Amino acid sequence: MPGILEDVRVLIVDDDRDVLESMDAAFQAEGAATQLATDGNEAVRICHEDPPDLVVLDMMLPRRSGFLALEKIKGREDSPLVIMVTANEGRRHQAYAESLGVDKYLLKPVPLSRLIAVAAELIEKQDREDEEADAAEERRGKP
Repeated sequence: MPGILEDVRVLIVDDDRDVLESMDAAFQAEGAATQLATDGNEAVRICHEDPPDLVVLDMMLPRRSGFLALEKIKGREDSPLVIMVTANEGRRHQAYAESLGVDKYLLKPVPLSRLIAVAAELIEKQDREDEEADAAEERRGKP
């Protein structure tokens, strides 16, 4: 039986190896093709060279913070969905992440089942929106 994230490309960005490996295993168990990064610069490079469908992004990262990475990842036509995961409970941080275009902001520790469910919801919503846009284009007679 295919997982709920079959054929979804996910970039997981965290500098904590244990967190990275547990998220990687959870996403792969649901059929996702995963890629891993341990700092913000690497995340930005990957997103610009070959954008994934979804990025799971830690806020506190070496070399480029999650916020600075988010700023570079979002705002492009082909920008991926982004779930920011952080231990920082500050409302200002969440508001700032939302102003930069984050799709979901979750506080650590996040149960892996919740992270997977949120990822699946975001992908499903985007797929629906893409289908609706395609249908609208067809109704207007555009290929």
